[in-house]
Amino acid sequence: MRILYHHRTQAEDGQAVHIRSLIEAFRAEGHEVHEEALVRRTGSAPQPKPDSGGSGAWSALGRLPRFARELAEYAYSVPARRRLIRAGEEFKAQLLYERYAFGNTSGVSASRRLGVPMVLEVNSPMVLELSKTRGLSFPRLANRTERWTFQEADRVCVVTHVLADMLKEMGVAEERLFVTPNGVHPESYADPDPAGARKALGIEAVTGPVLGFVGYYRPWHRLDLVVDRLGARELVDAHLVLIGEGPAEEELRRQAQARGVAERVHFVGPRAHSEIPALLPAFDVGLVPAINPYASPLKLHEYMAAGLPSVAPDQPNLREVLTPGEEALLFSPGDVDGLCAALAALVSDADLRARMGERARETLVARDLTWRGNARRVLAAVEGLS
Repeated sequence: MRILYHHRTQAEDGQAVHIRSLIEAFRAEGHEVHEEALVRRTGSAPQPKPDSGGSGAWSALGRLPRFARELAEYAYSVPARRRLIRAGEEFKAQLLYERYAFGNTSGVSASRRLGVPMVLEVNSPMVLELSKTRGLSFPRLANRTERWTFQEADRVCVVTHVLADMLKEMGVAEERLFVTPNGVHPESYADPDPAGARKALGIEAVTGPVLGFVGYYRPWHRLDLVVDRLGARELVDAHLVLIGEGPAEEELRRQAQARGVAERVHFVGPRAHSEIPALLPAFDVGLVPAINPYASPLKLHEYMAAGLPSVAPDQPNLREVLTPGEEALLFSPGDVDGLCAALAALVSDADLRARMGERARETLVARDLTWRGNARRVLAAVEGLS
């Protein structure tokens, strides 16, 4: 099948990983893919499209007043529709696959003109998210546009059943919805080297259990809860290792100093995503201290592929993947004592860590939480559409 893949993403974070990995998975399954976007992701870093006006021009929108930025996001649909129609005709596309972006209606309208089915990938309800973060200048328009886009797509893939239920409430027919969680390439985790991983991270001198986190950490990730309890007697030998960077770092450093645990909190900096499989064996426990109630955290599946037990909040979206006490220890969201108890149980019992880590890897494989699995789910969902 010839798949026209459209996105408006520029960030080099989990979004970019998702895009590159799914495109690679489609190709590995024997399909042709043409990427149409502001930034083409053909390697480890994005390459601006010559005819897009430059990624810098789009990035500059973030400095505009909120109302102007919103209008520009809606306006993107006009040239994007033309590009998609042109690209689809030249490529002879048989399927249009689009990653949902706020205000963008180009995929739905272009697919109608091309006469091909469209799959809309929804990772989060952007109107809800933006209303809670930067705010919205035209909330009624935002809600109408989002609902229309969701309802008009031939198929909508979401990352959790929780998110699917949210879209059903927005009027999306159940038969149009299917779930594709974040995935991994399990083969990348086949030969773990814990000593080499710790050396690569500069923590080879660490002798105690390592509590690890990967990602762009923000205050809402609640890593402060872990730092706060590192001074507890049960965790006195544990170290916290953070791979990545983010706006929460300064406060976490200050907090670690104030708690007297700074020597056991290691900020090792960001790494290319291709390096993560080789680095995760440096961890003994994977951390997800907090997560949105509808998200599918990429880091969780990576921990599982690496054979790591996890500590995570007890939420329906995570229970779609995890069974408490099997692959992870779960605690009530925001419950510091519960988090500490879960960490203490794993820190003190190497055999428990090994059993749960092995179970995590088995679950990942059994449920096919892989990128190629997702590619197959997408193609199965559109089978019979024309």
